[in-house]
Amino acid sequence: MAAQGLGLSRPEILPRGQVRAEYGSSVRRFRQDAKVEALKRSPLFEGLSRRQLVEIARLTDDLEEPAGTVLCEEGSRGREFFVITDGRAVVTRGGKRLATLGKGDFFGEIALLEPVRRTATVTAATPLRFFIVSDRAFSAILEADPAVERKVLRTLARRLLSQSGDPTLP
Repeated sequence: MAAQGLGLSRPEILPRGQVRAEYGSSVRRFRQDAKVEALKRSPLFEGLSRRQLVEIARLTDDLEEPAGTVLCEEGSRGREFFVITDGRAVVTRGGKRLATLGKGDFFGEIALLEPVRRTATVTAATPLRFFIVSDRAFSAILEADPAVERKVLRTLARRLLSQSGDPTLP
């Protein structure tokens, strides 16, 4: 499984409360409030209302994986945004350890907006519980509620401006 990661390359929107069969049905569901709070911490979603965050939370998949599972692999195409709810994961690039992630940490948000290659590998260091938002699920939300797209674009524009270093920009 390490070379293929989780096999999440076939994102699909599932009916509410359903978990992908390939991961088994024994996954304990996360509380929606916990998901909303976790999503709220991502800078990408900072401008969204609670209602909009609830809509995103409804379309997530809850997953559990054992230690050693590769969640995403450097160089592979990103399709999901991950939020860790329990356990730890290690981030590496070129085989060098960059960081350790834990409860409440997230990664992969750019994959929701653009089909880019992963810049690092993330591997479960302990048994891991997490949820994902797939690019397709997020696209469905953007189609249904264009205000979400506008708010996300504003957030990205502010981030670019703040990192530009150009003193002529507001």
